Amino acid sequence: MDTATKKSLTQRVTIVGAIVDFTLAIFKIFVGILGNSGALIADGVHSFSDLLTDGVVLYAAKFSHEEADDEHPYGHQRFETIATFVLAFFLALVGFGIIYDGYSRFINPEPLEHISLLLWTAALSVIAKELLYWYTVSVGKKVNSKMLIANAWHHRTDSLSSVVVFAGVIGVNFGYMKLDAIAAIIVGLMILYIAWKLGFDSSKELVDSSIDQKDIDKLYASIGKIGGVVSVHSLRTRRIGSNISADVHVQVEPYLSVSEGHIISVSVERVAMNCLKDLTDVIVHIDPEDDEVAAPYDKLPERPEALGILNKALFNEKCDGQIHHIQLHYLDGKIHVDFFLPLSCLKTKNSHQEIKNKLTSTVSELKGFGNVRVYFSEI
Repeated sequence: MDTATKKSLTQRVTIVGAIVDFTLAIFKIFVGILGNSGALIADGVHSFSDLLTDGVVLYAAKFSHEEADDEHPYGHQRFETIATFVLAFFLALVGFGIIYDGYSRFINPEPLEHISLLLWTAALSVIAKELLYWYTVSVGKKVNSKMLIANAWHHRTDSLSSVVVFAGVIGVNFGYMKLDAIAAIIVGLMILYIAWKLGFDSSKELVDSSIDQKDIDKLYASIGKIGGVVSVHSLRTRRIGSNISADVHVQVEPYLSVSEGHIISVSVERVAMNCLKDLTDVIVHIDPEDDEVAAPYDKLPERPEALGILNKALFNEKCDGQIHHIQLHYLDGKIHVDFFLPLSCLKTKNSHQEIKNKLTSTVSELKGFGNVRVYFSEI
């Protein structure tokens, strides 16, 4: 599904929710005041909080589906994460406010009026919000949006709170005067629980927590089966909105060419993205050995300096004239050297072994250098 379609569906379902939330909020608060029901008033305030979060979702939907730019090279998906965290914060405020008001009414309970109207209003809220929940959650799953699913659960809490209000009003009708206040407190506690759940999940994403271990194990297994991959290590993952980003170190045979190593990295990206559908960004680091346990290289000279050291030693030993190319391999904490010479070298009185021995003895005296290999070819 393309970004424009996701954005359109997200905005449509949120606008529908906002219209329903506004209508229900006004109606429930009006009827709650008319019938002196603190629980229904609290339920109406809850619907108003839904309206507020609908606005947050619309704002986030506008930006989270924007393409990456210079200021946001990894995209704008974190706008959705922040919006979810804001939703949780507002839910928590609403929950505490409702509990406080419910406790006040529990201390000083008052009789309810217009019982039938209160019950019908609560029942209407249950039906409307439950339908809105299923509509929103279906769209959320279709566009793979945690933010929309979070908003759907916000609608579901409003539906459940209306069920509690309904039960509280019936209880008061049978003479249990404090049940309306208890219902309001229960609604508040339900809202606090949802706020904690949403806030905890989004905060984990904001601090770059890893994805589930079962998905990590699945990635390890899939990448490890790729031809040319010796081992997989240092796999790191994180969520960015509804997407997953990963980076991984892949060990290959130490003497592969750069181009072959690159092809293996392309295969790793493809297999990883096929393994997890939400994985959209993979950084592959090709290793000639396991760099988690390999000897450190921080004291070894880099290629320009290493070639300078080699060329000086070769010149001093008078064995540099026929060398066509030098290849360096940083392995086992040392620099191993491959020399490429023309076949014409073998037409002289020097044998292959004599040439190799000369080069080996020259390199062996250099600090930080290791084994030597010599190749002859037509040049």
